[in-house]
Formats: sequence, C-alpha cells, structure tokens
Amino acid sequence: MNKQANKAPNRQLRHVPTLTELPRPVYARVENWQQSGSQTHWHTHNWGQWSYAVEGMLIVHTREGHYVAPPQFAIWIPAGVEHKVISNGAAQMRSLYIETRLLPDTPWTKPRVCSITPLVRELTLQFCTLAANYDKDSADSRLVQVLVDQIACLPTSSTQLTMPGDKRLTTIAEMLLHHPDEQRDIEQLGEIVGLSGRSVSRLFKQQTGLTFQQWRQRARLLEALNRLESGKPVTSVSIECGYDSVSAFVSIFKKQFGVTPGKYLRKE
Repeated sequence: MNKQANKAPNRQLRHVPTLTELPRPVYARVENWQQSGSQTHWHTHNWGQWSYAVEGMLIVHTREGHYVAPPQFAIWIPAGVEHKVISNGAAQMRSLYIETRLLPDTPWTKPRVCSITPLVRELTLQFCTLAANYDKDSADSRLVQVLVDQIACLPTSSTQLTMPGDKRLTTIAEMLLHHPDEQRDIEQLGEIVGLSGRSVSRLFKQQTGLTFQQWRQRARLLEALNRLESGKPVTSVSIECGYDSVSAFVSIFKKQFGVTPGKYLRKE
C-alpha cells in the first residue's frame, strides 16, 4: 500500500440549494457526483432527507455518528439533524425531501440506513422524473403516497455501518473504505493516528457498536456491493476488496447476506 493510502481523498465541495419551504410534501433532487469525490457543507433541513445512491457509495456525517450506504441502500436524515453528505468517488444520488408529518415518529426520529426494495427503488426513480409542483389531485400525487407508505415500512438494515465520531478513528475508517484491500493490522493503523491498537479497539466498539474487525469486514462487504453493482466480476471484486481468494469472499458474503454475490444481484 502506497503513501496515498494513508490519506483521505480530496473532495470537491458541493453547494446545497437553499429552500425555505417545499413546493409539495415530497420533493426530489437528482445529483451526479464526479469521479474525484464530493461533499456538501454542514447543513440542516426543516424536513427529512431520504438519499439513495443509484451508483456509488454515500457517506453521511452527523454530529452524533456517521452512516454508509452503497447501492440498494438508502440513508434517512431526520429534520433538524445537522449533516453533510460525502462520496469518495463517482455517484448518482437521488434524494427525497419529505415533510416530517408523513412518516411515523418511530423509528424515523433518528438517522438510519435501510435496505430498499425493488419497488421502492423504481418508485423513487419514477418520482424523480415528475415536476416539482406535481398536481395534488393526480395519479402523480397517488404515486407519491404509495412511495411514502412503502418507505415507512422499511426496516433498518442489518448491514448498517456507523462511522466513528473520533477524528483519529474517522481517518482510519475512511482509509479502509477508500482502500478496502488495505492489509495493515490494527496496531499498524493505530500508529498512523497516534493510537495503540488497544485504544483503537476500545474506541471503535464504543462509537460504532462493532469490534474493529467486524467494522472492517462490514466495510469491505459494502464496498464489494458497490463494485459488483458497477458491473465488475466477482473475481476482480474479491481481489480489490482484500480477500485472500474468491471462495473466501463468496463464503463471507453468503454468511452475511444468505446468498452468493451472483444470486444477490439477480434477486435485486
């Protein structure tokens, strides 16, 4: 691993349009982020934000924690939660701004990552083609209601990956996300940010709810999903994501998702 692996990627700052109110209870934004990676500034909304990456991986930072979502997953940010949205590379993002009253209080009062269904995905893409001021008494409005109802039923993903809040741990975490083939152990990674391996282990568990090894494994799997979605073959993905062999990758993937990589993509 070269010295560049010790650094988080440089990202372009993306402007967030200023809205004082939504033209309709649900409003869509379509964004295409460039290969170099992008991020927004810290900001809040008076409504909830539902962000889905059609391609690429999204990372959302809040003051309390950070969340990661590859394709087939979406991130929910409640109204009033300060956040910034990050992509480490090219990404196509679809966001829905949703009035708070449209979703139940629990569990939508906290940020969360959801695994989206094919129906929610297609409804989201269809909604993003509508005019911002769609007719309230039309088929378009009924489509919106179905979309919101379907989103409200989605459970929190079992693969939710929370980023640590400590800046030193964030440096390590972003390094592992950007370089999933990184092979250095916890002691060597800790040295980069001035922490012992024991401190890294303790803080990761405190701040993410996962052990360092669990977090690292989940990060690799999520990045593997991202690369499989882009059309890369299983063999290439297993190598790029740091697995010892294709069989090891397939075994770990199946243990997490219940199916092989190929079947998972066909199912979706």
